[in-house]
Amino acid sequence: MYTFALESDRKMKNTNIKCIKGDFESKLALALAPTIKAGFPSPADDYLHDSLDFNRDMIKNPEATFYGRVSGDSMIDAGICDGDIAVIDRSLQPMDGNVIVAFVNGEFTIKYLDLKHKEEGYIELKPANPNYSPIRIDIEDNFRVWGVVVWTIKQWRH
Repeated sequence: MYTFALESDRKMKNTNIKCIKGDFESKLALALAPTIKAGFPSPADDYLHDSLDFNRDMIKNPEATFYGRVSGDSMIDAGICDGDIAVIDRSLQPMDGNVIVAFVNGEFTIKYLDLKHKEEGYIELKPANPNYSPIRIDIEDNFRVWGVVVWTIKQWRH
């Protein structure tokens, strides 16, 4: 986990995320189609062969996993949009290029973690929207990687 201090007058342009603890005790098995082709359609399969349980199949570390509702548009080119739900695993070691949730200056933000300049004494949080600039994090800044985003869930029909 990275920890630095953030200058109190720094303003961030970011996508905020509101974190929520999940209920992983209950089970909900949903029917899962074996393959859905994104190219030419294939003959319909009348039988669903498997089931999907979010808790079993998507959550590897329940005690360290949280959901976060995304607010903002700084990650739209990564397919993470306003209103999406991020599944965040706090037990994972963040790696260069991961989408992370960071706690910076009293707020949560979701960005790409860029460690390329670590040897030079700073790292960056990079948005996925050209309208936003990277956030430079220096050693004296107050910063914490709160968790690694492992899944996103989006609503297609509003």
